Amino acid sequence: MSENVPSQPNAAKQPATAAPIASASTAAVAAAPNATSATTNTPTGPAAAPAAAIASTASHDPATTVAPDVARQAKIEAGEEKWLYPQEPFRFDATNLNPLLVFSSNLKASDITFQTGESVIIEVHGKLHKVTKHALTQTEVSDILNFIYGGNGAAQLLSGQDVDTFYEMRPTREERFRYRVNGTACQVAGHNAIQITMRTIPLQPPTVQQLGIPKELLDVITPRDGVVYVTGPTGSGKSTLLAAVIRSIAEDPACNRKILTYEAPIEFVYDDINSVSAVISQSEIPRHLPTFAAGVRNALRRKPRLILVGEARDAETISAVIEAALTGHPVYTTLHTVGVVDTVRRLVGSFPAEERDGRTLDILETLRLIVCQKLLPSTDGKQVALREYLAFDTGMREALQDSSTDQLMINVRKMLDERGQSFLKDAKAKFEAGILPEKEFRLIELDANRQAKHD
Repeated sequence: MSENVPSQPNAAKQPATAAPIASASTAAVAAAPNATSATTNTPTGPAAAPAAAIASTASHDPATTVAPDVARQAKIEAGEEKWLYPQEPFRFDATNLNPLLVFSSNLKASDITFQTGESVIIEVHGKLHKVTKHALTQTEVSDILNFIYGGNGAAQLLSGQDVDTFYEMRPTREERFRYRVNGTACQVAGHNAIQITMRTIPLQPPTVQQLGIPKELLDVITPRDGVVYVTGPTGSGKSTLLAAVIRSIAEDPACNRKILTYEAPIEFVYDDINSVSAVISQSEIPRHLPTFAAGVRNALRRKPRLILVGEARDAETISAVIEAALTGHPVYTTLHTVGVVDTVRRLVGSFPAEERDGRTLDILETLRLIVCQKLLPSTDGKQVALREYLAFDTGMREALQDSSTDQLMINVRKMLDERGQSFLKDAKAKFEAGILPEKEFRLIELDANRQAKHD
């Protein structure tokens, strides 16, 4: 039996359980309570009109108005044949989603993209491959979104909001697949369109050994208090690194910690790890609590021994993270920044000018570690993680607090070069070890020289 457990904040309160794949059209209705039949997921009531507008396949559907590109088709069949989905249906709907996801996961896909007017695309080791021959229509993409999220998913996009959730399926009793899902409205050929990105989530957090985290970083990544910032662009492995750290802490028989995480959405789960003296509670934003800042305030009422905040995305959340750290709690969070110096600059610049001096002192007082990560192509055709990091001891924090605003970033850069690990240093080591291609190393070298001049 195939079991689907989509996260549906605006759908039925009970998770949907699909019938076997052959009859999964019935499951589409279970996952979309506003649907009107077993073959469509069209909302009724006030949401019906906008949902119908975005799902229309009339002459406004780019996939039905653009003539087939013969050259493109020949290229797919010639160069990408091994990636093509062998059971491609004439029309995609909810019954075809799970088999396609299983096929993509077996190819080690990290991401699967469904977009109006495009073939289904998967990403494997940083490279994109088309897995279907025909381009998806607006109706097909809308049906997939409504099945995952609920009957008003397409209507929500039309209203100017994106969809951020997760999807879980169990094609057999032994198999389980989890995905982080984002749906966003866009424009294709001058008309409303949808893009759905499904990012694969491993069932079990990796170990720190599997991620190749060096001992120097392991020694400073679990402070007793203060803030650890893990940063990098989207898809760089920030959540994976944090999950490995949480697992390492929880599996220590002597840890004795209550670990509270606040995520949007929940990605890694810790159901199967051996946590002898730890208890882990995961809350999803906004399903369980409205904001990350509200999550931190909630944590302080629950006597935590470790707090994880999915993303410090605004001044309110950064303030809440700092306040929690000032009360003696270790806090882990993420930022979308590209280096240690850039992270400090982003934290300080998040606050209005009239608050900046006072908040800068608080940021530096609670700062324990910044780890920045990026994924680059490796010589074996896969990807390798490059990490830049700097741990801040008491003497370093006091020296930075005595710095003027103009000197702060210069001093952080100097400390990184003298006492931390820069991207350039890590790239050089991996290049000399034959892991990183020379082209990628030279690009890192060029970027480092440019950043040094900027700072």
